[in-house]
Amino acid sequence: MSSASDATTQARQGRPTLAVVGATGAVGTVMLGILSQRQDVWGEIRLVASARSAGTRLRVRGEEVVVRELTAEVFDGVDVAMFDVPDEVSAQWAPVAAARGAVVVDNSGAFRMDADVPLVVPEVNPAQVRNRPRGIISNPNCTTLTMMDALGALHRGWGLTELVVASYQAASGAGQPGVDRLYDELAVVGGDRTLGQRSGDVRRAVEDKLGSASSPFPAPLALNVVPWAGSLRDGGWSSEELKVRDESRKILGIPDLKVSATCVRVPVVTTHSLAVHATFQRRITVDQARQALMDAPSVVLVDDPANGDFPTPADVVGADPTFVGRLRQALDFPNTVELFVCGDNLRKGAALNTAQIAELVAAELSGR
Repeated sequence: MSSASDATTQARQGRPTLAVVGATGAVGTVMLGILSQRQDVWGEIRLVASARSAGTRLRVRGEEVVVRELTAEVFDGVDVAMFDVPDEVSAQWAPVAAARGAVVVDNSGAFRMDADVPLVVPEVNPAQVRNRPRGIISNPNCTTLTMMDALGALHRGWGLTELVVASYQAASGAGQPGVDRLYDELAVVGGDRTLGQRSGDVRRAVEDKLGSASSPFPAPLALNVVPWAGSLRDGGWSSEELKVRDESRKILGIPDLKVSATCVRVPVVTTHSLAVHATFQRRITVDQARQALMDAPSVVLVDDPANGDFPTPADVVGADPTFVGRLRQALDFPNTVELFVCGDNLRKGAALNTAQIAELVAAELSGR
């Protein structure tokens, strides 16, 4: 081992041990990049996945690490375990990891609305990481997370009371199958300039080539928008829309916050966007809102519509901050501002926020 490697190993001794569960998935892959880019606060990093992926070698922090199979024993000696796996896997294994002594930071929806599990955005409610009677901390849904940094900054100054949101959600919100389907559909429609001009022609072209049974979307996404994300709930609402309502209330600590959301899937690979109509207890001006957003450490204001300067998913993808633009005073609604928000749903919407929560726990365990 080189002297540089010896020094690195010695420096990591005594630091918390981290397990990344779901390391081979889409968000897990982003997570490994984030762990390699951020300040290194970890000792050993264990990569964990299903038996099918065990033995795979992945790089993190410039080193090759062998993926381990998800078992109870893999959590022995682990201080913090970050989970990015389906809800049913988290529901089964997160309590196992916690019972073995790990603090679990879970990116699934399995525990978000559990009263004994905090739902944390470090820029908004960091103190909640210590309020974890089950040993589990939840990461919010990527759609909710996209707007939380900005809303948290405004709520602190003026008291949020009402929220009306339309989301424009990327295909990657449906996982790798969503990304693959969008690219496949684009390949079908991209060379035919006659499509999109007659009712049903896009659907026929896509389904003739690709079928519809394997699509994660209820309608073609290429050359289209689909006013649906999630699964059906009572009253015609989707699960994604109810998450926006329930999670915003919990994160911001406003149990009676009035929320209405419409979630729309758009032909974007990665990065969610939201049009936000936010009403506050106290009068708020655009200048005040602009200054609060500029002062927020994880928000970037891009707001010069006269020069066509505002955030778009294609410009934001791959970046960590929340980008905000189209800031306006609502013309017919008192104490209300309108804004457009973009955020990479695989980074801040998932992997980055999970890593930030885990770092707060690491600091706590290290006594800092």
